[in-house]
Amino acid sequence: MIHLAADHAGFKLKEHLKAFLQKKGHPVKDHGAHKLIKTDDYPDYAKKVATVVQKEGKGILVCGSAEGICIAANRHKRIRATPVWTLTNAKLSRKHNDANILCLSGWELSNKKAEKIVLTWLATPFSGEERHKRRIRKLG
Repeated sequence: MIHLAADHAGFKLKEHLKAFLQKKGHPVKDHGAHKLIKTDDYPDYAKKVATVVQKEGKGILVCGSAEGICIAANRHKRIRATPVWTLTNAKLSRKHNDANILCLSGWELSNKKAEKIVLTWLATPFSGEERHKRRIRKLG
């Protein structure tokens, strides 16, 4: 299951990605915002997705910069959220860090670029190398 959420600055991109992922056959759960609310706050959506991803699945969070929502998500145990702007970052965040939440910028990424990043991120497995496992264990 892919858990999605976004604040007002990421709402449009989240809605696009939700439809895109469903069309590609991925199971998706939308944790909000369910309508554009210009006064909402990204930590609320980060908490919703992080709480579920702690137990199962992967998450995608979108805010204006990708940074604020990522910081908020990483406050939760067993969450490895990362902001990604390139395909290389998408691959390495999964391969080396076993990232379980992808954070995207609603301001900086086009729909097409975000689609490519998401597909790359979802398709890239964790390497399982001992050095990467050791580092992840140290995160707690």
